[in-house]
Amino acid sequence: MKKAVVGKAVPDTKLQATTGKTFRLQDLKGKFAVLYFYPRDDTPGCTLEGQDFRDRAGEFKKLKTAVYGVSRDSLTSHEKFKAKFKFPFELISDADETLCKIFDVIREKSLYGKKYLGVDRSTFILDPDGVVCREFRGVKVKGHVDEVLEEIRKLQKPASKRQGRSG
Repeated sequence: MKKAVVGKAVPDTKLQATTGKTFRLQDLKGKFAVLYFYPRDDTPGCTLEGQDFRDRAGEFKKLKTAVYGVSRDSLTSHEKFKAKFKFPFELISDADETLCKIFDVIREKSLYGKKYLGVDRSTFILDPDGVVCREFRGVKVKGHVDEVLEEIRKLQKPASKRQGRSG
């Protein structure tokens, strides 16, 4: 399976997202997109991260940037999580780890001395051509959304200058 690499276009794939939508990486072309991978629905850190993205949704919209949350949870779990916290963005169900493998976010973790494979909290920014232009791995929730917004502004600034707009 082809991996996502900074500076390269992501391979296309198709998965189910909340509100019955089919998610395709190919459909992200034409706008900036954020894919944030998180371990599990309705857990403390994952809830805070989703709320932070939710609370800043207006800023992402102004930057013409789509936000998607991705975890291995079922579509039913995602629907409940999205409704409970009123997330304005889609959550993608990656139960078979297709996107997790493409973005290489599965890591060995340890809890109470027991080892298991889990999702490493990670975020990726894709440019309008579907190219991974920034990755954040081992994300700490606090301040992360600020960091993502700042990076998108930096990435968009050169493009706006090339088009003769101030930015």
